[in-house]
Amino acid sequence: MKKRINLSLAKMSGHEQKYIQEAFDTNWVVPLGPNVNAFEQSLADYLGGEKKVVALSSGTAALHLALIQLGVGPGDEVICQSFTFAASANPIKYLGATPVFVDSEEDTWNMSPGFLREAVEDRIALTGRKPKAIIPVHLYGMPAKMDEIMAIANEFEIPVLEDAAEALGSEYKGKKCGTFGKFACLSFNGNKMITTSGGGALVCTNEEDAGETMFYATQACDEAPHYQHSKIGYNYRMSNICAGIGRGQMHVLDSHVARRKEINQFYSEKLDGFPGVSLLKNPSADFVSNHWLTCVMVNEAEAGFSREELRLVMEAANIETRPLWKPMHLQPVFADAPYYGDGTSEKLFEIGLCLPSSPVLTEEDLMRVVNCIFEMNQTSTALRYTQ
Repeated sequence: MKKRINLSLAKMSGHEQKYIQEAFDTNWVVPLGPNVNAFEQSLADYLGGEKKVVALSSGTAALHLALIQLGVGPGDEVICQSFTFAASANPIKYLGATPVFVDSEEDTWNMSPGFLREAVEDRIALTGRKPKAIIPVHLYGMPAKMDEIMAIANEFEIPVLEDAAEALGSEYKGKKCGTFGKFACLSFNGNKMITTSGGGALVCTNEEDAGETMFYATQACDEAPHYQHSKIGYNYRMSNICAGIGRGQMHVLDSHVARRKEINQFYSEKLDGFPGVSLLKNPSADFVSNHWLTCVMVNEAEAGFSREELRLVMEAANIETRPLWKPMHLQPVFADAPYYGDGTSEKLFEIGLCLPSSPVLTEEDLMRVVNCIFEMNQTSTALRYTQ
């Protein structure tokens, strides 16, 4: 059996141990500390210097705290992209609110501005109240159509909470993803652009929002000589040890982004013209994806095989792939949630597959992946590509 090719493994820079050792040498092994402060500042600088960043235990925690600050509570509604991971929607339910799911559009696979408008107008007509927030997701690193989404949000005065968990390093019209909305979440899970072993961050508009985030993330302790609590708080801050890993990862963030783009280009060139197999690509120069994961669509009628058949062949070859996210409006836990769309995300779920995209992959690894696709089709066209 050949070695396992994983979907998206972390890659260390070599600097992580230095910052971790500093934490041990100075006894800063508890939550907070110099590494946390420095990591937050480096992220803020990377995003352009206008935002404030608070390092947290996860991207989910970031979404949760943002929704709290936006006043979301029982009986409220929050518009959320349906085509995403469950973590985008779960915090809405934490607060007793209802997610209203909006379908994707075909260019970016992200929130459809057309269905967003329909959802906002319909919810106001049905409930007499505006949704409390809008959560677009930059899926697989591809920027959403933020100009159109922000225009609708501003028209109805609804705050935007960007889920940029997969989009660190992506840009829309020259502006970093995660800097458009009132808040944005980042993720540093082990499979993301950079890792802190686990963890995330909330990108805030100003110092006041960042301070409020820190307050809730550290058990909401009031200013008093004793422990006093007027609000419910959470243990959501990132540890100084994990932040040390993050500081080391910042040394290679640009190279990780560049490598994932190279991997996407490799797949694009090798699979160009292959019948029935196409890639998610930047729709125009306005969109610069970090290509966190390279994703393909399989048209069974043209390719002669299905997405699922390809996935199983890859698995038999010890290559990890993953179907695209199952839309939230199809998930049993959200069966009763309102949904606005035309089935675009459902179709993508049925035909889409994420390919191995880790920066640790070699050209030999990538050719193993490509050859599995070639071998699925024994036509003369496919054989020509293997030569």
